[in-house]
Amino acid sequence: MSAYPTTLPAELLDDDRAALTLEALARACCMDADWVTARLQEGLLHVSATDSDDPTAWRFSGATVVRARRIAHLEVTFDADPHLAALTADLIEEVTTLRQQLRHLKSR
Repeated sequence: MSAYPTTLPAELLDDDRAALTLEALARACCMDADWVTARLQEGLLHVSATDSDDPTAWRFSGATVVRARRIAHLEVTFDADPHLAALTADLIEEVTTLRQQLRHLKSR
């Protein structure tokens, strides 16, 4: 396993353009494809676009990349259980959404 990268290219965060393959998502997380597949089977990550059960056809959004990287980071850094890491990612995402809503309300 490589060191966890600290930055993401901006194009990965744009859901309209992002369509990463399984291998690309695994590389972005510094994990292997089996790690991603296990998180998919556990319902912790989701495929954005697929027309088949063939992993080579799976595509992942920028939001999934951010979530997967966050889960991988929590698992590696804190030796967290995958489900606990995913719950933590859920809470971080919720706080981010609430902060955006609060900023929007304050700007009115």
